[in-house]
Amino acid sequence: MVAVLTRPTLVLNRNWQPVGVASVARSLTLVASERARIVDPRDYRQHTWADWARMAPEGDELFVQSVRSRVRVPEIITLVAYERVPRCEVAFNRRNLFRRDAYTCQFCGSRPGSEELTIDHVLPRSRGGTSTWDNCVLACLQCNARKANRTPAEARMPLRKAPVRPKWQPIYSWSKVRIASWSQFLSEAYWSVELEE
Repeated sequence: MVAVLTRPTLVLNRNWQPVGVASVARSLTLVASERARIVDPRDYRQHTWADWARMAPEGDELFVQSVRSRVRVPEIITLVAYERVPRCEVAFNRRNLFRRDAYTCQFCGSRPGSEELTIDHVLPRSRGGTSTWDNCVLACLQCNARKANRTPAEARMPLRKAPVRPKWQPIYSWSKVRIASWSQFLSEAYWSVELEE
């Protein structure tokens, strides 16, 4: 049951625009506190906690088992009062850099696994380079050692693509999840970028 409670649920604002992702546990809490409604992916009707709890899961549909009943796992919820779409930027950190570069060395194109990849500064830190989206890329251990304390041009190691800040998506942290009912709310561009990883 713990795995089911941690599954993602798409969160929409009052205008049915995606604003984030919450776990099933958090989503059910929002619905029970009347701050959100569950959207049925079959007909897109909104349901309160009382409505949803009366609907028994069908076939192989995922559910949460309570003491007395089974509650269908929500895939989409819509917030009752929230209308804004957040304007955010993707935080610069190790995890997001690995996602941006798709766990791939930006010099040779190899995908050796995260333990064999390092973060390389295009302009080395010893020469004033900073830890930013446009100055950091993933490099395999061999390429990192070969480039050493030089720029890619000096090392004659061109980058496969220029490092840039990734575009923020409301569900940036859930890249490997594809739930069919979400496709009505997320563009195909999102899926093609996210699923390449």
